[in-house]
Amino acid sequence: MLTHKQYELLTLIDRRLRASGVAPSYDEMKEALGLRSKSGIHRLITALEERGFIRRLPHRARALEVLKVPESAAAAAAAEAPAERHGGPNVVQGEFPRRRMSERRGDDAVIDVPVLGRIAAGTPIEALNEHSRSLPLPSEMLGGGDYYALQVSGDSMIEAGIQDGDTVVLRRCDTAENGDIVVALIDNEEVTLKRLHRKRDSIALEAANPRYETRIFGPDRIRIQGRLTALLRQY
Repeated sequence: MLTHKQYELLTLIDRRLRASGVAPSYDEMKEALGLRSKSGIHRLITALEERGFIRRLPHRARALEVLKVPESAAAAAAAEAPAERHGGPNVVQGEFPRRRMSERRGDDAVIDVPVLGRIAAGTPIEALNEHSRSLPLPSEMLGGGDYYALQVSGDSMIEAGIQDGDTVVLRRCDTAENGDIVVALIDNEEVTLKRLHRKRDSIALEAANPRYETRIFGPDRIRIQGRLTALLRQY
C-alpha cells in the first residue's frame, strides 16, 4: 500500500507522461503536492522506485517511467485520507495486542503473535496497525515480552539475510544496542526496518545493501518500536 503522498505523486507522474510524454519537474511536483522542499519529492520518488512503481532512466533529465500502478489505488488512497485529515500518523501504535498462549501438540506451548501489516526495508513507509491475522510460534523461540510481526517490503536489508516478502518478528521495546536491527519511528510519522548505530549525539539507521544510503538523525527524531527477534520465510 502507498502512502497518500506517494499515491498523489505516482498519479501526477503517470497523468503527465500519458498527456505529454514528459514527467513533471521537481518544482512542479513540489507545488502540486504542497511540499516545502525538493528533498521531500526526492524521498517520495526513491520510495516509489524501490517499491517497483517507477524507474529513473539514466543520463536523461526528468526521465521517469511508470512501471505499474497499484491495484485499487483509489480505494487505498481514500482509506488513508482520514488519518491525514485528523493529523494522526498511521504507524505502529505504542500498545500492541498482548500475546496469547495456548497448549498445542501435547505440552508444547504456542504463542499467537499478531501480524500488523507491512514495513519498508528501503525508504520508510507507514506500517499498518491492522491486526489481520496471528502467527503461531513456539514459546521457546521467543522468550518473555510482547511481540508483533510485520511483512517486509523492499531489499535494503538483503545483506542481513532479510528479503522482500519475509516476515520479521519483533520484540516490543524502546531501547536497542548498537548493531541491533530495529523498527524505528522517524519524526513520529514514518517507520522503517534498519540497523541502528549511535554516533555521539546522533543516530544512524543503516541499510544492509550498498545501494541505499545511511540516514543520520538527531536522537529526538527517532523512537525505537521493536527489536528483531526472528525471521520467517515461505518457499
